[in-house]
Amino acid sequence: MDLQLNGKRALVSGSHRGTGRAIAHALAREGAHVLVHGFEREAAETVAAEIREKGFQASALAGDITTDEGSAEVIAAAGEVDILINNYGTADAGTWERTGTDGWIDAYQKNVLSAVRLTRGFMGPMKAKGWGRIVMLGTIGSTEPAARMPHYYASKGALATMTVSLAKELAGTGVTVNLVSPGLIRTKEVEERFLKQGRERGWGETWEEVEPHVLKNFMGNLTGHIPQPEEIADLVAFVASPLAGALDALNIRIDGGTTALVT
Repeated sequence: MDLQLNGKRALVSGSHRGTGRAIAHALAREGAHVLVHGFEREAAETVAAEIREKGFQASALAGDITTDEGSAEVIAAAGEVDILINNYGTADAGTWERTGTDGWIDAYQKNVLSAVRLTRGFMGPMKAKGWGRIVMLGTIGSTEPAARMPHYYASKGALATMTVSLAKELAGTGVTVNLVSPGLIRTKEVEERFLKQGRERGWGETWEEVEPHVLKNFMGNLTGHIPQPEEIADLVAFVASPLAGALDALNIRIDGGTTALVT
């Protein structure tokens, strides 16, 4: 499917690693010039070089988007942007009893205000141009938060309300705003963690042996596999494309059916 992204410029925050890296590759494959963001230029340039080596377009940007100053640097360096993917965020451990005020504030700086800063920097030009896509990366925890990590789920939950509010602000401008909410993602770190548990519990030595036990014991996944970063990335690329013009103000869950809810 041609997502009609040729000629579009896309900034993906935190795309120097993980799911953000996969999103950057997906958008570039579809023809977008991707601005790879990292907190250190070397890390961002590594991913940008990977994309260019495959024959696609990418540039590297660096800046601390958890501060006003760092975000302003990124916005200035990016120039015109058609697509903004607010991917950056962290999931720091904590509990209601252990996590203090500083931990809550830190979660909001990383998961909420980093997205707010970039959005405020790019939404005006998108609106003036009459076309744009803003995609937030959330979590299924905005629908079903857990007891643990309350500061994380609260901050990610804020992205859901931000998405609807911003979509209403930009109604009729040609700029859409959506939230893509993954569940557990089969990253290298996730594989290593569950493989270790699998060996300890006698489930097996390979991912193919361990994954069914993970699905049975840790989640109500309906599809029989944990989504990979590339699957998240392909969905984001579609939502960010001209073909998704009728999608707006949505919280789109991609979790293998783990949150099988009627809402």
